[in-house]
Amino acid sequence: MNRLFHIAAFCFALPVSAADLPHPLTDADFLPVDLAQAKIGQLLFYDKVLSGNQNIACGTCHHHDLAGGDGLSLGIGEGGTGLGTKRVAESSQDRIRKRIPRNAPALWNLGARDISVLFHDGRLESSTLYGNGFNSPAEERLPKGLTSILAAQALFPLTARFEMAGDPEENEVSGAVNDRIDNAWPIIAKRVRTIPAYGDMFVAAFEHIELAEEVSIVDIGNALGAFIAHEWRNHDSPFDQFLKGDNAALNSVQMRGLELFFGEAGCSSCHSGALLSDQKFHALALPAFGPGKTRQFDLQPRDVGRMGETDLIEDAYRFRTPMLRNVALTAPYGHNGAYPTLEGIVRHHLDPAVALSNWTREMARLPNAEWLNETDFVVQADWREMDRQRRSIGILPIQLDDGDVQALVEFVKSLTGITAKERPFGRPDRVPSGTTVD
Repeated sequence: MNRLFHIAAFCFALPVSAADLPHPLTDADFLPVDLAQAKIGQLLFYDKVLSGNQNIACGTCHHHDLAGGDGLSLGIGEGGTGLGTKRVAESSQDRIRKRIPRNAPALWNLGARDISVLFHDGRLESSTLYGNGFNSPAEERLPKGLTSILAAQALFPLTARFEMAGDPEENEVSGAVNDRIDNAWPIIAKRVRTIPAYGDMFVAAFEHIELAEEVSIVDIGNALGAFIAHEWRNHDSPFDQFLKGDNAALNSVQMRGLELFFGEAGCSSCHSGALLSDQKFHALALPAFGPGKTRQFDLQPRDVGRMGETDLIEDAYRFRTPMLRNVALTAPYGHNGAYPTLEGIVRHHLDPAVALSNWTREMARLPNAEWLNETDFVVQADWREMDRQRRSIGILPIQLDDGDVQALVEFVKSLTGITAKERPFGRPDRVPSGTTVD
């Protein structure tokens, strides 16, 4: 079905009309945010008290200076120092065991009402399955009361061993996760609420909290969700101005790119709607490297994408369609950050098989960790796995000349908000726990 859909899009593309374009985003498209709660979330976002060893924060890998990302293909979470391309493993003696398996996803506009699925493989979805509002890795153990899918998502990096929790023998948080995922959240909540400044702010900002000891992980998740939703909302790009009727907002090259994007290039088949994402999953056979998102019975590094969540063979190597506003600020691109430039990822979409053959290892932005270098690309030696990924490609190639490719790139750049670098709260200078702020 997916292949047929793309054939239709590519073979029968018509000139772009107003009906082909999405409606302009407005504040009504986003969930309301309590600013007092968002302020708490800002501090927690940069506070290392949430991590097992209290040495890494959410903001370490989603930093303001890097447009809410880390600028890396596959980052180093717990056990690293520094930011962005300067981040390194702490030492060869206290070796990290693997890189983060996937690229740090962008945070832009995640507070939109229409978002119902998160993570590259969609392992968090809005759902009534477990009675708490979500189908998640925690299943019925995810507590009730989380006000958005973004608030729910904020809780999972805290329990991830290689992201923020650390090794089980190192701290009580990771040790608790090793027994059961929800065992760690009360420990983290107690850390936060026993810091007087946090306790006072929660009491002031949340109507149901009368005493600091009532603060739970749900309140922490809701504060983080409020901050991310408010801080990274942005829809004032030239493209957005064009959608609102300003025909001069895009230059002639960008207009040609828009026509290609919504026309013969077929980009809007997946990057559809006001959020420029269908929130579905597609197989593009991006170059494989890194530790992979392995399952219990995977004997080698690999990442089967959506299939890891659904166990459906038709979902093999499919990944969620990202939203595109401000994408020019969040390189590298792809679920594993395989491409350092917009042109590279655009060309891959136009002809995945050819782009895959032309890709080189130097394109991957990997923090140096010499003991990992030998295994970073070991998956590429498995010709059966590489063949499976190639055969999974779900889109057909499109032939465009270099001028059209550049027009597409320029159009994608026009999705950058005029005020994208002017965030409401920004990075705090200090946090209540007293830990250092990256």
